Amino acid sequence: MEAKATQALLNELVETLKDGQKGYADAMTDVEDSSLKDTFKHLAVQRAGYITEIEDQMFKLDLHPKTDEGSSVTGTIHRAWIDLKAAITSKDNHAVLAECERGEDYAKKAYATALKAQDLPSALKSVLEKQSQGINEAHDKIRGLRDSSK
Repeated sequence: MEAKATQALLNELVETLKDGQKGYADAMTDVEDSSLKDTFKHLAVQRAGYITEIEDQMFKLDLHPKTDEGSSVTGTIHRAWIDLKAAITSKDNHAVLAECERGEDYAKKAYATALKAQDLPSALKSVLEKQSQGINEAHDKIRGLRDSSK
């Protein structure tokens, strides 16, 4: 895969992770259930760790992470996490979890797309596969919590 394409792909994943990290941080501060707060905190920290791992891989490949703090163009379009604000104002756990699951759906799709890329360096592909597994597990956990909150 061409370096410029790899860089764009990884920057898009980083932006998706930043959107998720911010979404979980917002959700954590606005729900009352302490167990949910802990789950959201764990997932926000997970996303921060994933960002660091991808950026480390980028530096090893002499690629450059985006340095602006804004969210991605795709993130702006999908805005699953923005809808979280409306759910949070009601403090309805089911609504908050449903919006978090929408964000997780987006993250799963972003990783699936990234893993289809041809000729990724093996170390990078391993990192992305491990992270994708974590994203899928987080999605399933959020979905399970949502389903049990009805």
